[in-house]
Amino acid sequence: MLKLKEAVVVEGKYDKIKLSSILDATIIETDGFRIFSDEQKIEMLRILAKKCGLIIITDSDFAGFRIRNYLKNKITEGSITNVYLPDVLGKEKRKARPSKEGLLGLEGLKQEDILSALERAGVTSSVSTPATAERITKLDLYNLGLSGGKNSKEKRCEVLKALNLPSHLSANSLPDVLSSIISKDDFYKLVNSLT
Repeated sequence: MLKLKEAVVVEGKYDKIKLSSILDATIIETDGFRIFSDEQKIEMLRILAKKCGLIIITDSDFAGFRIRNYLKNKITEGSITNVYLPDVLGKEKRKARPSKEGLLGLEGLKQEDILSALERAGVTSSVSTPATAERITKLDLYNLGLSGGKNSKEKRCEVLKALNLPSHLSANSLPDVLSSIISKDDFYKLVNSLT
């Protein structure tokens, strides 16, 4: 498994599922074209680009390139690595028909094709990363009253606002994002200063 300090940006949940079996990294979904109207998610990606870097992996079809170019224009600071997938004709197993262009998306590619694309882009395992530091966990969120308790959603929203992160980030996805942008000690200090 390839361990990365950078956050990885993909189009959808099936792409995220596919990469989760290959990468140990924070993986963020654009939700397809919804990213065009989600300024909070763009702001979160800007923060991640500055703090730990972004790796953008979109499908090799027109929609994937449109999303990639949109992100390129919106995120102008920080580190961004673009990974380009090969054009492979085919249809994902879960779909009734192939895509409009007849190409497999990230979710349908073989693991070796994805690893080869990452290697071509110069993406390698990182050891001096927040991923190797003490990570923020769901238990930390619970202990700080940010999940599983009375008013936890409101408290979580207050912390997200202080960090300029999207208010709709769930308690399940929050630990990975937080671990990419803030140390565990600083996170505890921040939460305690807000309560």
